[in-house]
Amino acid sequence: MATYLFAATAKGVTGLGFSTVCLPFLALTVGLKEALPLVIIPSISSNLVVMRQAGRLGETLTRFWPMLLTTLPGLVMGLWFLTIIDGRIAGGILGSVLLLWCAFAYAKPDFRLSVTWERRLGPVSGFLTGVTNGVTGSQVMPSMPYLMALHLDRNLFLQAINCSFTLSSMIMALGLGKLGLFTVDAVFVSVLGTVCAFVGLSMGERVRRKLSQDAFRLALILMLVAMAIGLIFRAI
Repeated sequence: MATYLFAATAKGVTGLGFSTVCLPFLALTVGLKEALPLVIIPSISSNLVVMRQAGRLGETLTRFWPMLLTTLPGLVMGLWFLTIIDGRIAGGILGSVLLLWCAFAYAKPDFRLSVTWERRLGPVSGFLTGVTNGVTGSQVMPSMPYLMALHLDRNLFLQAINCSFTLSSMIMALGLGKLGLFTVDAVFVSVLGTVCAFVGLSMGERVRRKLSQDAFRLALILMLVAMAIGLIFRAI
């Protein structure tokens, strides 16, 4: 319950990171296979809460539907790749790339994609995000750098990235269901965890409202650094 609360608070501040923060702690106590279904329901619930808080869903779907749509075939391909390559090694490589991006984003805060490149790279970003999600479980690369490079309004950014998270998590939930991992006990714990997640989200949102746009961007970069380090250590 403490893990759910902490992860949800981080999610409330930055709009991302629930599964990344929550899963390692749960995996240490119950094992990775058993931890996955414990994370999915609170993760989807927290995504939906942030999406409701952010608003602008129609604008997001109209602008970013190519990115969201291409995530699905990318996820299928990523799961196929997972059968032939080591997901931990791929995650370590992804974490290294993510660290390089964070260094670039911190050093070049004014870097911005033009409207033309936004349209060209949107479907590519969605597809590659699906692939990396299927192989490594990470949902942030390269969709997160892509959206950060657009310098979106905070609420539009949160809506867009959480739409991507929710879509990927729902596909993962279907897969876990087919594997029979959603037991009665797992659902019960997940529901209790969702209650804790709602409390944490409320606490985190209060902090987020007080952050300036620059402070919010820095919080995102720090969360991404934490994710990258986690991927690298998991590979090691």
